Amino acid sequence: MKRLMKNKGYMILMSAQAISSIGDWLSIVAIITLVGLKWDASPLQVSFVFLCLALPMALFGPVAGIAADRFNRKTLMIVSDVVRAVLILILTVATSLWIVYTTLLTVGIFSALFIPAKNGKLKELVPEEDMKGAMSITSMIDSSTKILGPLVSGLLVAIFGAQQVFVIDSATFFVSALILLFIPNAGGLEPSESTTEQGSFKQEFSAGFSFLKSSRFMITGLVLVGISLLILQSADSQLIVLIRELTDASPDLFGYLVTGSGLGMFVAGFLLAKKTDYKPYPLMLLGVCGIGVSFGVMGLLTHYDLNYSLIWGPGMGFTAGFSASLIFVPFQATIQVHTPVHMTGRVFGVINSVMTTATIIGPLFGGWIATVIGVIPTFTITASLLVFVSLIGWMTKRKVERGNTDVSASKQGTHEATTG
Repeated sequence: MKRLMKNKGYMILMSAQAISSIGDWLSIVAIITLVGLKWDASPLQVSFVFLCLALPMALFGPVAGIAADRFNRKTLMIVSDVVRAVLILILTVATSLWIVYTTLLTVGIFSALFIPAKNGKLKELVPEEDMKGAMSITSMIDSSTKILGPLVSGLLVAIFGAQQVFVIDSATFFVSALILLFIPNAGGLEPSESTTEQGSFKQEFSAGFSFLKSSRFMITGLVLVGISLLILQSADSQLIVLIRELTDASPDLFGYLVTGSGLGMFVAGFLLAKKTDYKPYPLMLLGVCGIGVSFGVMGLLTHYDLNYSLIWGPGMGFTAGFSASLIFVPFQATIQVHTPVHMTGRVFGVINSVMTTATIIGPLFGGWIATVIGVIPTFTITASLLVFVSLIGWMTKRKVERGNTDVSASKQGTHEATTG
């Protein structure tokens, strides 16, 4: 971790990420306040807000990944920040839901461009031996903003109003773009230098997907992450409905639960940053099982209408958030370590597309099944599925890890033959 603190380029990139992440939370809370309270939108109309933010990542993630490999990543990040800063200002004068939806869809497109460019730049700036620690610190920043963002946003909305918060959010994107100007050129090759031929979109998407398939760990991990996220989101989206089942539920319980989740993610990120010599696949399976157990216990305690929900609710949120970091941080860190710098955008474009698709389908499926069979059975089923997925993973663990070792050795031999 000490080496990372001395890495000027990495610290600049993380500073920009922290500021823009805070801005993201500012706008989300302000939009929900504007649409849900001031305009009295229906639940379906409110859900479209989140859909507009997520859909571009699912649809354009692979395209954005290819762009991040073809063009200068620093430039792409700066342009993305500046354009989003301008777009957010449109929300200050929005008078209809369609203006909000159109603006958010466009913001989502440029967010989809920013993420693979950032992951590629991270690969350029951070040596392989520090990558696990770097990804853990990134997770800590995300979880910290998840805790602080809603609190700060709620306070600012109460003091200044939603429109003024959009101005502040726009300013955070401009500040992030300004900070990114100071990122030094990477010691490695820029995308344009490392790629001598550029094929069609289909060829380049296939190249990214083929690279993922070349490693048994990568493709199995992607399937595991996608399925787990789909199941997780099915229950996670119904947390507020589950809380309503409690007799003595505090109005602030949901906020405390989210804060507990963010704190759990932060602690897990801190521990993973301190100890980076872990095996990723067992940690991921432990994380899947941990989320399943957390959701199962939440459903069980709600079924018996247990008192002291202000204690056990945030506690279960903490274990769920801690477990989630055990899935996503080791997976993304390992992908970063094993992916060549000139393919990072394409590979993460495919990964982000799969993950975002799961986050879109999951809440829709969760809402449907909770309506049909009830919210407590929904939590019981999703918890059981997550534990079952982890058990299947444990039964195939040796095969997956052996395949990953074989592929890594093969790639190392290819690299030495090429450079020798």
